[in-house]
Amino acid sequence: MSWWAIDHTHDVNARCWVDGADGHPNFPVQNLPLGLFADGHGGPRAGVAIGGFVLDLAGVLEAGLLPGLEHLEEFTRERLNELLALGAEVRRELRHALFALLTDETQREVTEPFLVQHTVVDMYLPCEVGDYTDFYAGIYHAMKVGSLFRPDNPLLPNYKYVPIGYHGRASSVVLTGTPVKRPLGQLPGGDTPCFGPTERLDLELEIGVWVGPGNALGTPVSIAEAHEHIAGFCLLNDWSARDVQGWEYQPLGPFLAKNFMTTVSPWIVTPEAMAPFRGPAFARAEGDPAPLPYLADADDQAHGGLSLELGVWLQTKAMRDADLPEHRLSGGSSQALYWTVQQMLAHHTVGGCNLQAGDLFGTGTISGAEVGEEGSLLELTSGGKTPLVLPNGETRTFLQAGDRLRISAEARRAGFATIGFGDCIGEVID
Repeated sequence: MSWWAIDHTHDVNARCWVDGADGHPNFPVQNLPLGLFADGHGGPRAGVAIGGFVLDLAGVLEAGLLPGLEHLEEFTRERLNELLALGAEVRRELRHALFALLTDETQREVTEPFLVQHTVVDMYLPCEVGDYTDFYAGIYHAMKVGSLFRPDNPLLPNYKYVPIGYHGRASSVVLTGTPVKRPLGQLPGGDTPCFGPTERLDLELEIGVWVGPGNALGTPVSIAEAHEHIAGFCLLNDWSARDVQGWEYQPLGPFLAKNFMTTVSPWIVTPEAMAPFRGPAFARAEGDPAPLPYLADADDQAHGGLSLELGVWLQTKAMRDADLPEHRLSGGSSQALYWTVQQMLAHHTVGGCNLQAGDLFGTGTISGAEVGEEGSLLELTSGGKTPLVLPNGETRTFLQAGDRLRISAEARRAGFATIGFGDCIGEVID
């Protein structure tokens, strides 16, 4: 079966017996993302989002409600690294079994005890993150930011040849809802730098990529096999201190400006759930170089792209105090990624780097070509020169204390159920 195959689990007419699951904006039965939760009855364990509930995956496996898959129960406690390491065939078997369980009304009575309201559970990082790598694959973000500093040459010569990335800090990857404490650092001054809290705190709208099966040290993953090593997707906000970044990034790149926090959404949306929302890789402009052979694969070019509608939402403290809703700042599409996630993974390993299950990638900030599709305040405000005016009259160049920032993603396609990723939220505290 091809890795982008559509099957019965994507049927828009499928009906789930869980109340509220049909037509749910994020988690209908066609999604079935994996996560790690606790509800006061034992430690963190694997769950599946279905409508407004979490299905206790560890529990249904232990109870024998997924015949033939009982052996997976040992991989569902404390973290999901080992479950992701089992690969696509196991994920597909599990998806099919869950879909059958949740669409068969005769299984309702025995399964309902394993459903927990999402509002009463605590979510955890789904994996122990061994390593985190942030790419720079959003071409319009790269061009817009580059034009702020190099108007005559926004993209450096290597951009269209190599998936640019850097190694981030795995220990500061946190779950949605974790407060964002304003970081300290060296800031550019007159003749000498000064030290203090960043004054240019920013977001970066990204897609996170969870690694499944790893590879041995010294053994590259080919582009044709790269999809076998991708376990799923989430939302990712790589918070940035732009003034610290501007001072420190030369000659080696980001350091303190990026390592203080990266927020992810709690659910792993599997490649199988994303099959209807695959499409061609980014259409390179005439004259752009073709990918080098180790990054070129016909299937990846035809089906390696992702089609997600993205959004950035802000609610200030004053807006909450006045009971005003959050305001949509911007939003674009994941189709603006110049490199596919499979190309990112193949490039990451081509020198012999060994990935491990539970490693995390960020795609890099995703912005669209048009005004209103920016994935950062740096772009939205032209580097802080053009403040945003919010509906209540407040203005922003960068984030202030009490600002609550949410990023969102939805996958839509005619003839298929819409699926979402859940929330990726952070509130700034000083």
